[in-house]
Amino acid sequence: MKFRVARHTSKIDTIINFYHSILGFDILGSFENHDGYDGVFLGLKDENWHLEFTISEVSPNHHPDEDDLLVFYANSENHYTELITSLKNNNIVEVQPKNSYWKKNGITFLDPDGFRIVISRKA
Repeated sequence: MKFRVARHTSKIDTIINFYHSILGFDILGSFENHDGYDGVFLGLKDENWHLEFTISEVSPNHHPDEDDLLVFYANSENHYTELITSLKNNNIVEVQPKNSYWKKNGITFLDPDGFRIVISRKA
């Protein structure tokens, strides 16, 4: 089984920069003008998951909650340090997690749409 998280955005170029250039995800594919939608698939090659972001003339109506998280587990301590350094060097906003578990087991940031991601050491 494969897993996809799909989300509409009005900031697709910024989202691509965030997940591809800052976090190092691969661009797995993209599409244009599919019934008025353009989109991109971001993830890691040879994994069974990816993120899909779409854009259209219709603006998204997001309501991110402090407990809505995408959690990414680093492969090693070095990988964890590289991810955190990349986020901080790109002035990505660190936020305090609502759930104290994530304060102990990772660092929480906001993506360009205001959704929370956690970079965690512990899988």
